[in-house]
Amino acid sequence: MEKALIIEDDRDISNLIAIHLSDINYQVDAAFDGKSGLLKALNNTYKIIILDVRLPELDGLEVCKRLRQEKNRTPVLMVTSKSEEIDKIVGLEIGADDYLTKPFGIRELMARVKALLRRSEMSKENPNTETEQEVVSGELFINLAKRIVEIYGQRVELSPKEFDLLLLFASNPGRIYSRTQLLELVWGYQFDGYEHTVNSHINRLRAKIEKDPNRPEFILTSWGVGYKFRDE
Repeated sequence: MEKALIIEDDRDISNLIAIHLSDINYQVDAAFDGKSGLLKALNNTYKIIILDVRLPELDGLEVCKRLRQEKNRTPVLMVTSKSEEIDKIVGLEIGADDYLTKPFGIRELMARVKALLRRSEMSKENPNTETEQEVVSGELFINLAKRIVEIYGQRVELSPKEFDLLLLFASNPGRIYSRTQLLELVWGYQFDGYEHTVNSHINRLRAKIEKDPNRPEFILTSWGVGYKFRDE
């Protein structure tokens, strides 16, 4: 039986989510503070993690950040309160795969969970062949299997979403993507009002891979439309 982890200090909410995950044949572990939740996530294998932002001991943003620093790629559905707009933005930027705002309906929760699980399974069912394990564009080198990026022979450390964004661009040179398309393709949903999340990721990518971020050679702006990777 596959396993899911709920990190939520409200036990009523945690129990409700657990019941519905059990209905789709998931064994559920629960943690009620960030510190114990992080330990469970690092020491066990889960198909999905449902993570509240406001937690005792260690908040959800820090839990997600540390998971990604440890190369843990488990899909994370982050739960925030309605007033915590900034947490949604930060959560997406540090590697959460989706977010849900309290109060939420259980049908919406399960739809988000199932969508994340489908995306995870699709990525495993369609592995890249050996010839597709690397993407090279001039001085830029990307190793998909090891998630390594090098530019001019130097290793570049990227966040999970920065890597996914760069890989999408580099795999489709010349194709123009709008901010909405990038949000949907990289984050998995159309996050209305969060197009600036794309802008911040583009800016950070340029700072890491471009010789002069103000005159980019790799990730180009298509004015009034969006962004594209240089067409070789």
